[in-house]
Amino acid sequence: MSCYILADTFFISKTVGANGITALNLVLPLYNLIFAIGSMIGVGSAIRFAIAKNQGEKNNRYFFNAIFFTTLFALIFMAIGVFIPDKLVAILGGSSEIVKVGTPYTKIFMCFTPLFMWNYICNAFVRNDGAPSIAMAATVISSLFNIVMDWVLMFPLKMGMAGAALATALSPVVGCAICCIHFFSKKNNISFKPCVPSFVKLFNCAKLGVSAFVGEFSSGVITVAFNMIILKLVGNIGVAAYGVVANISLVAVSVFNGVAQGSQPLISESYSKGNHQNITTYLKMAVTTTIGVAVLLVVCIYLYAPAITAVFNGEGNQVL
Repeated sequence: MSCYILADTFFISKTVGANGITALNLVLPLYNLIFAIGSMIGVGSAIRFAIAKNQGEKNNRYFFNAIFFTTLFALIFMAIGVFIPDKLVAILGGSSEIVKVGTPYTKIFMCFTPLFMWNYICNAFVRNDGAPSIAMAATVISSLFNIVMDWVLMFPLKMGMAGAALATALSPVVGCAICCIHFFSKKNNISFKPCVPSFVKLFNCAKLGVSAFVGEFSSGVITVAFNMIILKLVGNIGVAAYGVVANISLVAVSVFNGVAQGSQPLISESYSKGNHQNITTYLKMAVTTTIGVAVLLVVCIYLYAPAITAVFNGEGNQVL
């Protein structure tokens, strides 16, 4: 999923330059907040669903409940995107020049907030309903779709930042569509029947998803803090440089999230069956994997930092 933003960064650097990267990095925390809310409700609800399913409870309504409440949250983001996207970019630290560049991007992607959140929920539920391959296919194919559409909209069609936003906004549509393969299969155990929304269910699910929320939201808070400090010290070019660093770190964090979310259904199933030995085994495997990947990433970045930075410096700006 981090490919959504990484592809944007690369193509924006080629078509818009440093100002485009600056604008993207200023609004990046909004992605973090959207994904944080989606993951808190989606992952937490999917865990409750998995436990209920393995304990024999049929037709639970966790899926509908999750979709309903994320839609309510998404409407707030949509309203901001429609009415005050320029003010939002300015609040996040954008100068008049950056506001002009970043407003179209912000307006478009915030109007598609429900799709980002629904995609997160669909992916989590499909994975926890015993179809991790479909969930993975949905994520990979939607990311590839985003990259292709980025190129089409930004180069042949010359839509600039608006094209980057539209490509990113349409990619979760592809993810949700692929998840429908499982929803319409005979193996599907996810209930789509409408029910009275339950705040109690929401709270119980959010408790299990709060760690996912904190992980995403903290990245946004850190980015906002760094942006504000760097703007004062160096200006827009400094934020553009930090944008490269932030987007690469986003990929690394996504790898760790992949390990966490991959082990989560297995741990949930073991918990529901009272098999605590398996829980410990899965936890050790997950921690070992993340440490190994972290060491590999640090070595690669240490050795190839100049080459990686150059990929996102389409203007050849030596200061950047």
